[in-house]
Amino acid sequence: MVCSLGIEGSANKIGIGIIKNGDVLANVRKTYITPAGEGFLPKETAKHHRDQIIGLVKAAIKEAKIQPEELDVICYTKGPGMAPPLMVGAIVARTLALLWQKPLLGVNHCIGHIEMGRQITNANNPIVLYVSGGNTQVIAYSNKRYRIFGETIDIAVGNCLDRFARIIKLSNDPSPGYNIEQLAKEGKQFVKLPYVVKGMDVSFSGLLSHIEEIADPSKRRNKRKKPEDAEEPEYTKADLCYSLQETIFAMLVEITERAMAHCESNEVLIVGGVGCNERLQEMMRIMCEERGGKLFATDERYCIDNGLMIAHAGAEMFKSGTRMDFEESFVTQRYRTDEVLVTWRED
Repeated sequence: MVCSLGIEGSANKIGIGIIKNGDVLANVRKTYITPAGEGFLPKETAKHHRDQIIGLVKAAIKEAKIQPEELDVICYTKGPGMAPPLMVGAIVARTLALLWQKPLLGVNHCIGHIEMGRQITNANNPIVLYVSGGNTQVIAYSNKRYRIFGETIDIAVGNCLDRFARIIKLSNDPSPGYNIEQLAKEGKQFVKLPYVVKGMDVSFSGLLSHIEEIADPSKRRNKRKKPEDAEEPEYTKADLCYSLQETIFAMLVEITERAMAHCESNEVLIVGGVGCNERLQEMMRIMCEERGGKLFATDERYCIDNGLMIAHAGAEMFKSGTRMDFEESFVTQRYRTDEVLVTWRED
Protein backbone atom coordinates (compact mmCIF):
# COMPACT_ATOMS: atom_id res chain seq x y z
CA MET A 1 0.00 0.00 0.00
CA VAL A 2 1.24 3.46 -0.93
CA CYS A 3 -0.13 6.72 0.45
CA SER A 4 0.83 9.64 -1.78
CA LEU A 5 0.34 13.42 -1.69
CA GLY A 6 0.39 15.23 -5.04
CA ILE A 7 0.81 18.91 -5.90
CA GLU A 8 -0.37 20.26 -9.28
CA GLY A 9 0.22 23.87 -10.31
CA SER A 10 1.32 23.94 -13.95
CA ALA A 11 -1.19 26.59 -15.08
CA ASN A 12 -3.98 28.59 -13.44
CA LYS A 13 -5.12 25.86 -11.05
CA ILE A 14 -3.36 24.86 -7.85
CA GLY A 15 -4.45 21.53 -6.41
CA ILE A 16 -3.51 19.07 -3.68
CA GLY A 17 -4.57 15.42 -3.79
CA ILE A 18 -4.03 12.47 -1.49
CA ILE A 19 -4.57 8.85 -2.55
CA LYS A 20 -3.98 5.61 -0.63
CA ASN A 21 -3.92 2.25 -2.35
CA GLY A 22 -6.15 3.61 -5.14
CA ASP A 23 -8.69 5.15 -2.75
CA VAL A 24 -9.27 8.91 -3.07
CA LEU A 25 -8.79 10.57 0.31
CA ALA A 26 -8.67 14.24 -0.72
CA ASN A 27 -8.79 16.37 -3.87
CA VAL A 28 -8.86 20.13 -3.22
CA ARG A 29 -8.24 22.90 -5.75
CA LYS A 30 -8.30 26.65 -6.34
CA THR A 31 -8.45 28.44 -9.70
CA TYR A 32 -6.93 31.79 -10.62
CA ILE A 33 -9.68 33.62 -12.55
CA THR A 34 -8.92 36.80 -14.47
CA PRO A 35 -11.39 39.43 -15.77
CA ALA A 36 -13.23 38.77 -19.05
CA GLY A 37 -11.03 39.42 -22.07
CA GLU A 38 -7.80 38.75 -20.16
CA GLY A 39 -5.58 35.69 -19.93
CA PHE A 40 -3.46 34.63 -16.96
CA LEU A 41 0.19 35.69 -16.82
CA PRO A 42 2.91 33.54 -15.22
CA LYS A 43 3.94 36.03 -12.51
CA GLU A 44 0.40 36.74 -11.29
CA THR A 45 -0.55 33.05 -11.51
CA ALA A 46 2.46 32.10 -9.38
CA LYS A 47 1.45 34.69 -6.76
CA HIS A 48 -2.04 33.21 -6.63
CA HIS A 49 -0.58 29.75 -6.08
CA ARG A 50 1.75 30.99 -3.32
CA ASP A 51 -1.21 32.59 -1.55
CA GLN A 52 -3.32 29.43 -1.73
CA ILE A 53 -1.04 26.40 -1.50
CA ILE A 54 -0.37 26.19 2.25
CA GLY A 55 -4.08 26.42 3.03
CA LEU A 56 -4.79 23.72 0.46
CA VAL A 57 -2.17 21.37 1.93
CA LYS A 58 -3.75 21.79 5.38
CA ALA A 59 -7.25 21.28 3.93
CA ALA A 60 -6.18 18.12 2.09
CA ILE A 61 -4.55 16.60 5.18
CA LYS A 62 -7.68 17.39 7.20
CA GLU A 63 -10.04 16.00 4.54
CA ALA A 64 -7.96 12.81 4.19
CA LYS A 65 -8.00 12.31 7.98
CA ILE A 66 -4.36 11.26 8.05
CA GLN A 67 -1.16 12.41 9.68
CA PRO A 68 1.91 13.39 7.60
CA GLU A 69 3.73 10.35 9.03
CA GLU A 70 1.33 8.09 7.13
CA LEU A 71 2.45 9.44 3.74
CA ASP A 72 4.93 7.35 1.76
CA VAL A 73 5.88 9.87 -0.94
CA ILE A 74 5.45 13.55 -1.89
CA CYS A 75 4.81 14.16 -5.61
CA TYR A 76 4.74 17.36 -7.65
CA THR A 77 4.26 18.37 -11.29
CA LYS A 78 7.68 18.56 -12.93
CA GLY A 79 6.28 19.80 -16.24
CA PRO A 80 5.17 20.69 -18.83
CA GLY A 81 3.67 24.02 -17.87
CA MET A 82 4.40 27.64 -16.99
CA ALA A 83 7.69 27.93 -15.12
CA PRO A 84 6.76 30.33 -12.26
CA PRO A 85 3.60 28.42 -11.23
CA LEU A 86 5.46 25.10 -11.55
CA MET A 87 8.19 26.40 -9.25
CA VAL A 88 5.65 27.14 -6.51
CA GLY A 89 4.56 23.50 -6.44
CA ALA A 90 8.13 22.20 -6.63
CA ILE A 91 9.39 24.40 -3.77
CA VAL A 92 6.52 23.45 -1.47
CA ALA A 93 6.97 19.76 -2.36
CA ARG A 94 10.68 19.98 -1.50
CA THR A 95 9.89 21.71 1.78
CA LEU A 96 7.29 19.11 2.79
CA ALA A 97 9.62 16.25 1.82
CA LEU A 98 12.34 17.69 4.05
CA LEU A 99 10.01 18.54 6.95
CA TRP A 100 8.29 15.17 6.92
CA GLN A 101 11.37 13.21 5.79
CA LYS A 102 9.61 11.63 2.81
CA PRO A 103 10.84 10.64 -0.67
CA LEU A 104 10.16 13.14 -3.47
CA LEU A 105 9.01 12.41 -7.03
CA GLY A 106 8.53 14.72 -10.02
CA VAL A 107 5.61 13.66 -12.24
CA ASN A 108 4.92 14.42 -15.90
CA HIS A 109 1.69 16.43 -16.06
CA CYS A 110 0.42 14.57 -19.14
CA ILE A 111 1.12 11.16 -17.60
CA GLY A 112 -0.83 12.30 -14.54
CA HIS A 113 -3.90 12.97 -16.69
CA ILE A 114 -3.61 9.61 -18.46
CA GLU A 115 -3.15 7.51 -15.33
CA MET A 116 -5.94 9.31 -13.48
CA GLY A 117 -8.27 8.68 -16.42
CA ARG A 118 -7.35 5.00 -16.55
CA GLN A 119 -7.85 4.66 -12.79
CA ILE A 120 -11.28 6.32 -12.70
CA THR A 121 -12.76 4.73 -15.84
CA ASN A 122 -11.05 1.31 -15.70
CA ALA A 123 -10.08 1.67 -19.36
CA ASN A 124 -7.70 -1.16 -20.27
CA ASN A 125 -5.42 -0.06 -23.10
CA PRO A 126 -7.17 2.84 -24.85
CA ILE A 127 -6.17 5.33 -27.47
CA VAL A 128 -5.84 8.52 -25.42
CA LEU A 129 -6.96 11.92 -26.65
CA TYR A 130 -5.28 14.44 -24.38
CA VAL A 131 -6.80 17.90 -24.84
CA SER A 132 -6.08 20.85 -22.57
CA GLY A 133 -5.05 24.49 -22.56
CA GLY A 134 -1.43 23.66 -23.31
CA ASN A 135 -1.54 20.27 -25.02
CA THR A 136 -3.30 18.40 -27.81
CA GLN A 137 -2.06 14.85 -28.40
CA VAL A 138 -3.31 11.46 -29.58
CA ILE A 139 -1.44 8.84 -27.58
CA ALA A 140 -1.14 5.05 -27.39
CA TYR A 141 0.91 2.89 -25.03
CA SER A 142 3.60 0.58 -26.42
CA ASN A 143 6.85 -0.87 -25.08
CA LYS A 144 7.12 1.10 -21.83
CA ARG A 145 6.28 4.46 -23.41
CA TYR A 146 3.21 6.52 -24.16
CA ARG A 147 3.72 7.09 -27.88
CA ILE A 148 2.44 10.28 -29.50
CA PHE A 149 0.70 9.43 -32.77
CA GLY A 150 -0.54 12.93 -33.54
CA GLU A 151 -0.55 16.39 -32.01
CA THR A 152 -1.08 20.08 -32.68
CA ILE A 153 1.60 21.73 -34.78
CA ASP A 154 0.91 25.18 -33.32
CA ILE A 155 -1.46 26.08 -30.46
CA ALA A 156 -3.38 23.65 -28.26
CA VAL A 157 -7.13 23.22 -28.59
CA GLY A 158 -7.75 24.68 -25.12
CA ASN A 159 -5.62 27.69 -25.96
CA CYS A 160 -7.65 28.19 -29.14
CA LEU A 161 -10.92 28.13 -27.18
CA ASP A 162 -9.58 30.39 -24.44
CA ARG A 163 -8.29 32.98 -26.90
CA PHE A 164 -11.56 33.06 -28.79
CA ALA A 165 -13.42 33.52 -25.50
CA ARG A 166 -11.22 36.56 -24.84
CA ILE A 167 -11.94 37.92 -28.33
CA ILE A 168 -15.71 37.88 -27.74
CA LYS A 169 -15.30 38.93 -24.07
CA LEU A 170 -16.75 35.83 -22.43
CA SER A 171 -16.27 35.42 -18.70
CA ASN A 172 -13.37 33.33 -17.38
CA ASP A 173 -15.55 32.09 -14.52
CA PRO A 174 -15.58 29.11 -14.12
CA SER A 175 -13.56 28.76 -17.34
CA PRO A 176 -13.61 30.19 -20.89
CA GLY A 177 -14.09 26.77 -22.48
CA TYR A 178 -17.09 25.98 -20.32
CA ASN A 179 -18.75 29.28 -21.23
CA ILE A 180 -18.10 28.66 -24.94
CA GLU A 181 -19.71 25.22 -24.54
CA GLN A 182 -22.84 26.68 -22.95
CA LEU A 183 -23.17 29.48 -25.52
CA ALA A 184 -22.65 27.01 -28.38
CA LYS A 185 -25.87 25.23 -27.40
CA GLU A 186 -27.76 28.34 -28.56
CA GLY A 187 -26.07 28.46 -31.98
CA LYS A 188 -28.35 28.26 -35.03
CA GLN A 189 -26.11 28.94 -38.06
CA PHE A 190 -22.99 26.97 -38.94
CA VAL A 191 -20.09 29.11 -40.12
CA LYS A 192 -17.67 27.33 -42.42
CA LEU A 193 -14.17 27.51 -40.91
CA PRO A 194 -10.74 26.21 -41.99
CA TYR A 195 -10.43 22.48 -41.29
CA VAL A 196 -6.73 21.71 -40.98
CA VAL A 197 -5.73 18.07 -40.51
CA LYS A 198 -2.27 17.12 -41.77
CA GLY A 199 -1.88 13.37 -41.52
CA MET A 200 -2.16 12.71 -37.79
CA ASP A 201 -1.54 16.32 -36.78
CA VAL A 202 -3.88 19.29 -36.45
CA SER A 203 -3.50 23.05 -36.65
CA PHE A 204 -5.69 25.66 -34.94
CA SER A 205 -3.92 29.00 -35.41
CA GLY A 206 -5.28 29.73 -38.90
CA LEU A 207 -8.77 28.72 -37.82
CA LEU A 208 -8.53 31.10 -34.85
CA SER A 209 -7.38 34.00 -37.05
CA HIS A 210 -10.22 33.34 -39.49
CA ILE A 211 -12.97 33.27 -36.85
CA GLU A 212 -11.47 36.33 -35.15
CA GLU A 213 -11.93 38.29 -38.38
CA ILE A 214 -15.57 37.15 -38.55
CA ALA A 215 -16.15 38.15 -34.94
CA ASP A 216 -14.39 41.51 -35.41
CA PRO A 217 -14.47 42.70 -39.06
CA SER A 218 -12.14 45.61 -38.21
CA LYS A 219 -9.31 43.06 -37.90
CA ARG A 220 -9.87 41.70 -41.40
CA ARG A 221 -6.57 41.59 -43.31
CA ASN A 222 -8.15 41.67 -46.75
CA LYS A 223 -9.69 45.16 -47.03
CA ARG A 224 -10.94 44.79 -50.60
CA LYS A 225 -14.39 46.28 -51.00
CA LYS A 226 -17.24 44.00 -51.90
CA PRO A 227 -19.99 44.95 -54.36
CA GLU A 228 -22.63 47.13 -52.77
CA ASP A 229 -25.28 44.45 -53.14
CA ALA A 230 -23.09 41.83 -51.38
CA GLU A 231 -24.20 41.78 -47.76
CA GLU A 232 -22.10 40.38 -44.98
CA PRO A 233 -23.89 37.48 -43.25
CA GLU A 234 -24.67 38.20 -39.62
CA TYR A 235 -23.60 35.65 -37.04
CA THR A 236 -24.24 35.72 -33.33
CA LYS A 237 -21.62 34.87 -30.72
CA ALA A 238 -23.55 31.65 -30.17
CA ASP A 239 -23.26 30.79 -33.89
CA LEU A 240 -19.51 31.32 -33.77
CA CYS A 241 -19.05 29.25 -30.61
CA TYR A 242 -21.15 26.45 -32.09
CA SER A 243 -19.21 26.48 -35.36
CA LEU A 244 -15.84 26.62 -33.62
CA GLN A 245 -16.64 23.61 -31.45
CA GLU A 246 -18.07 21.54 -34.28
CA THR A 247 -15.05 22.17 -36.50
CA ILE A 248 -12.23 21.58 -34.04
CA PHE A 249 -13.91 18.59 -32.42
CA ALA A 250 -14.45 16.99 -35.83
CA MET A 251 -10.72 17.38 -36.46
CA LEU A 252 -9.93 15.67 -33.15
CA VAL A 253 -12.38 12.83 -33.81
CA GLU A 254 -10.77 12.23 -37.22
CA ILE A 255 -7.21 11.81 -35.96
CA THR A 256 -8.38 9.73 -32.99
CA GLU A 257 -10.27 7.34 -35.27
CA ARG A 258 -7.20 7.02 -37.48
CA ALA A 259 -5.12 6.08 -34.44
CA MET A 260 -7.75 3.49 -33.43
CA ALA A 261 -7.52 1.91 -36.86
CA HIS A 262 -3.72 1.90 -36.83
CA CYS A 263 -3.47 0.36 -33.36
CA GLU A 264 -6.49 -1.94 -33.80
CA SER A 265 -7.98 -0.53 -30.62
CA ASN A 266 -11.64 -0.40 -29.65
CA GLU A 267 -11.26 2.00 -26.70
CA VAL A 268 -10.82 5.77 -26.49
CA LEU A 269 -10.05 7.69 -23.32
CA ILE A 270 -10.41 11.49 -23.30
CA VAL A 271 -8.34 13.33 -20.68
CA GLY A 272 -7.40 16.95 -19.99
CA GLY A 273 -9.50 20.01 -19.23
CA VAL A 274 -11.21 20.17 -22.64
CA GLY A 275 -12.15 16.52 -22.15
CA CYS A 276 -15.00 17.69 -19.87
CA ASN A 277 -16.80 19.15 -22.88
CA GLU A 278 -19.99 17.16 -23.35
CA ARG A 279 -20.21 17.88 -27.07
CA LEU A 280 -16.71 16.52 -27.65
CA GLN A 281 -17.63 13.42 -25.65
CA GLU A 282 -20.84 13.02 -27.67
CA MET A 283 -19.08 13.27 -31.03
CA MET A 284 -16.35 10.85 -29.92
CA ARG A 285 -18.92 8.41 -28.53
CA ILE A 286 -20.77 8.33 -31.85
CA MET A 287 -17.53 7.54 -33.70
CA CYS A 288 -16.60 4.81 -31.21
CA GLU A 289 -20.02 3.16 -31.39
CA GLU A 290 -19.91 3.16 -35.19
CA ARG A 291 -16.63 1.22 -34.93
CA GLY A 292 -17.98 -1.15 -32.27
CA GLY A 293 -15.80 0.54 -29.67
CA LYS A 294 -16.29 2.32 -26.37
CA LEU A 295 -15.56 5.81 -25.05
CA PHE A 296 -14.18 6.48 -21.57
CA ALA A 297 -14.29 9.98 -20.08
CA THR A 298 -14.40 11.68 -16.69
CA ASP A 299 -16.03 14.77 -15.22
CA GLU A 300 -14.50 18.04 -14.03
CA ARG A 301 -13.28 16.51 -10.74
CA TYR A 302 -10.66 14.51 -12.59
CA CYS A 303 -10.24 15.87 -16.13
CA ILE A 304 -9.45 19.45 -15.04
CA ASP A 305 -5.94 19.86 -13.57
CA ASN A 306 -5.90 18.47 -10.02
CA GLY A 307 -3.44 17.32 -7.40
CA LEU A 308 -4.99 13.86 -7.21
CA MET A 309 -3.74 12.91 -10.67
CA ILE A 310 -0.19 13.77 -9.64
CA ALA A 311 -0.58 11.81 -6.40
CA HIS A 312 -1.90 8.76 -8.26
CA ALA A 313 0.70 8.75 -11.05
CA GLY A 314 3.43 9.32 -8.46
CA ALA A 315 2.15 6.41 -6.38
CA GLU A 316 2.25 4.13 -9.44
CA MET A 317 5.80 5.24 -10.16
CA PHE A 318 6.84 4.75 -6.53
CA LYS A 319 5.34 1.25 -6.32
CA SER A 320 7.21 0.23 -9.48
CA GLY A 321 10.55 1.26 -7.96
CA THR A 322 11.03 4.72 -9.46
CA ARG A 323 13.08 7.01 -7.21
CA MET A 324 14.47 10.54 -7.62
CA ASP A 325 17.44 12.20 -6.00
CA PHE A 326 16.57 15.41 -4.19
CA GLU A 327 19.05 17.29 -6.41
CA GLU A 328 16.91 16.36 -9.43
CA SER A 329 13.79 18.07 -8.07
CA PHE A 330 13.69 20.80 -10.70
CA VAL A 331 10.93 21.72 -13.17
CA THR A 332 10.92 21.90 -16.94
CA GLN A 333 8.45 23.79 -19.11
CA ARG A 334 8.85 21.33 -21.99
CA TYR A 335 8.52 17.75 -20.78
CA ARG A 336 7.23 15.44 -23.49
CA THR A 337 4.79 12.64 -22.73
CA ASP A 338 6.97 10.12 -24.57
CA GLU A 339 10.07 11.01 -22.54
CA VAL A 340 8.77 9.09 -19.52
CA LEU A 341 9.74 5.43 -19.03
CA VAL A 342 6.51 3.72 -17.97
CA THR A 343 7.81 1.26 -15.39
CA TRP A 344 4.42 0.50 -13.83
CA ARG A 345 2.70 -1.05 -16.88
CA GLU A 346 3.15 -4.49 -18.42
CA ASP A 347 3.28 -4.89 -22.20
